[in-house]
Amino acid sequence: MIISHFVIITMLDQQMLLPMLINMQYMVQNDQDAVLLLRRRRRNQRRRRTCWVRPWLSAERRLQFGHYDQLMRELRMEDQQSFFNFLRMPPEMFDELLNRVGPRIQKRDTIFRKALEPGLKLAITIRHLASGDRYSTLQYDFRIARNTICTFIPEVCHEIVQELKDEVISCPTEPEEWRAISEEFQRRWNIPHACGALDGKHIAIRCPPKTGSLFRNYKGFFSIVLLALVDADYKFLWIDVGGYGSMSDAQIYNASELKECLEDGTIGFPEQGPMPNDDQDMPYFLLGDDAFGLRTYLMKPYSLRGMTKEQAITNYRISRGRRVVENAFGILAQRWQILLSTMMQGPDIVREITETCICLHNLMRERFAMLQNGQVDAEDDQHNIIPGQWRATANMHEVDNVVGPNRDTIAAKKQREYLKLYFNSPAGSVPWQERMITAQ
Repeated sequence: MIISHFVIITMLDQQMLLPMLINMQYMVQNDQDAVLLLRRRRRNQRRRRTCWVRPWLSAERRLQFGHYDQLMRELRMEDQQSFFNFLRMPPEMFDELLNRVGPRIQKRDTIFRKALEPGLKLAITIRHLASGDRYSTLQYDFRIARNTICTFIPEVCHEIVQELKDEVISCPTEPEEWRAISEEFQRRWNIPHACGALDGKHIAIRCPPKTGSLFRNYKGFFSIVLLALVDADYKFLWIDVGGYGSMSDAQIYNASELKECLEDGTIGFPEQGPMPNDDQDMPYFLLGDDAFGLRTYLMKPYSLRGMTKEQAITNYRISRGRRVVENAFGILAQRWQILLSTMMQGPDIVREITETCICLHNLMRERFAMLQNGQVDAEDDQHNIIPGQWRATANMHEVDNVVGPNRDTIAAKKQREYLKLYFNSPAGSVPWQERMITAQ
């Protein structure tokens, strides 16, 4: 009887305790939700501003102490060479840019504040490209908050590209234009029928979120790839910016519009004709390295393994023409040193910045070419190479020349063999070529 009473009481206790336990669990859950909600509200609450603008960032202080209104004005009036060193361009070029881009970046005043003048935004952007300074450094120089700087620099770069790109980066489409480039290669570098030099470089960036190893290159850092075609005067004719750092030159080139135009003939090369002092027709071509497949429209040096004297001379002559693309990258990076740093922006903004640097480079080659010639490789009277200033400091990294799916064509091999015969014959040789390969 005692046992039966105990069983009944135990069963009643369980029936009473179960709802109580459920209610307690519900209350605990509600308490946790309330705590999380309170924390979220506190996190989302904006801290009350102590001031609308920090006093040292005010417009009055900016006019009194900022670099744009004080230092740049002094340099323009008293020391234009220092102005050139500060912005990597002479005052005339800065004024031209401001006249062309200024209306594009002008904003309207509001009831809260006056809009920043276009010249100030352009000066900060150019200084950022020229020095690679961080936004936090520029804010102290120009007295503009860094959160404002990070907003307008991509906008200014975009407008510079929109204003200049079609004018200064124009790949030829007519045979006469390509023939003029070829004649310049022949005159300056003794490479007949060459229409440009092709190569790629890594531009270091911070790892974009959620991209894994997509942007990680073979050197161990994250980057995007700049693939470019350059003429004999170090100007960029065609660019492809934004390839993943894990890709090789050949991968980017094989997927590019340039290769498509070369293969279907819409590139506009002149009809093949004889080279100087020769009577056999030869196609016009680009100059590349081992990353690319040998084609009739793209010549590259011989492999170094088992190379003969005639092949070494051919390699020297081809490499002498290819040097223009290395020099173009060297000038570009030394003038716009942001390309030598690890950029903190996302890949899309880095692409815009890179295109801006190339547009400014080409514009300077057209307006003030002599200002950059001291930075490129040169030759003395004996045709010995005098290394340019850009080689004395760090530069952009080469893209890994991984051999892709390309295979050299038979026609291209025959064409290169004919070039070898031409470069080693009285018709196409230059007096110093044997001395150059002996010195190596």
